[in-house]
Amino acid sequence: MRGFKAIFAGWRGLGLFWAALITLCIAGALTVQGLGPPAGFRTSTAAAPDQPADTGPMQAPAAPQMPVSEPGAAAKRAEPAAPPPERPGRDTPGPVNDPDPALLEPLPGSTTETLPRMAPDGRKSMNVYAAGFDPTNLRPRVAVLMASFGQIPLDTKRAITDLPAGVSFAVSPYSHNLDALLTSARLQGHEYFLSLPMEPTGFPNTDPGPRALLTNLSPAQNLPRLQWILSRLNGYVGTAAVLGSMRGERFIDQPEQLLPVLRELGQRGLPYIDPRPGAGPLPGTWTRSIDIVIDEPATATDIEARLASLEALARDRGAALGLVTAPRPVAIERLIAWTNGLANRGIALAPVSALLNPPARGTETAR
Repeated sequence: MRGFKAIFAGWRGLGLFWAALITLCIAGALTVQGLGPPAGFRTSTAAAPDQPADTGPMQAPAAPQMPVSEPGAAAKRAEPAAPPPERPGRDTPGPVNDPDPALLEPLPGSTTETLPRMAPDGRKSMNVYAAGFDPTNLRPRVAVLMASFGQIPLDTKRAITDLPAGVSFAVSPYSHNLDALLTSARLQGHEYFLSLPMEPTGFPNTDPGPRALLTNLSPAQNLPRLQWILSRLNGYVGTAAVLGSMRGERFIDQPEQLLPVLRELGQRGLPYIDPRPGAGPLPGTWTRSIDIVIDEPATATDIEARLASLEALARDRGAALGLVTAPRPVAIERLIAWTNGLANRGIALAPVSALLNPPARGTETAR
């Protein structure tokens, strides 16, 4: 006991004490390092039990790999799908829609008369009031526009009931008491156009009627006349410069007169039927020109010959439009016989709305 005390006595003992303490600290540290941190404090950098520990230098975690795509692909995915191209017509069969209040607006200065317009949701007369036709039908198409609707009520009734729905009508703005006839036409699936009275070649001896569009008036003076004409009835697909045998040649041949009319029609969603055979598309709105006048002269033989020509033209060009100036009995009878065999001959009878052409670019009328 005295020997032990002698070893740790004095400065020698103090040095030995500190040496022993340092040795114990080093040994404790080595022990803790060998054990590692407690389980609750292990980090995600520790190796998985079934994988060897990484003994290399510490590195930052690798960024996740994203699929590689072509430049601009994200922008393409973000863009909404393009709307289908605008086309006139309606692809569902059945009766034509009744006049829709959403497609009407008051005639300036009137509390009772209305004008056609494009609906707030974008719907247009050329779609809403069109007769049904399957747009995927790839057969050559023929269409027939019959004018003077309602001028002779009995003949008009027969045309409505006996002719197929593909036949379209043109209605005079001067006709009266047409509600029952127009309702019947819609129920039978017939679309109809509004006739535009325009100055013909023989004017004034050939008079197109009150408030007709005239060449001696300015476009600003003709505009209220046009609006009055457009307010005469409702539910029509578009307009046609055909009033019986009159076809407004003198007015139509003046571009400075016709173009403002086409712009007004286009803003209201109304197509225009040009009575000049062979005329091309026009600017401002959807258009179609007459190819053959079927009933001039109105004899059975001549009508049959022109219907055959119309059919041949459709085969050659893919589509053809014929005009019948009035629902005469002879014209109705020849049309019934001709249309009955069209399908067997590989021809599709289409409403006029299925033959319309988009507006031409530019400001000049096509000749």
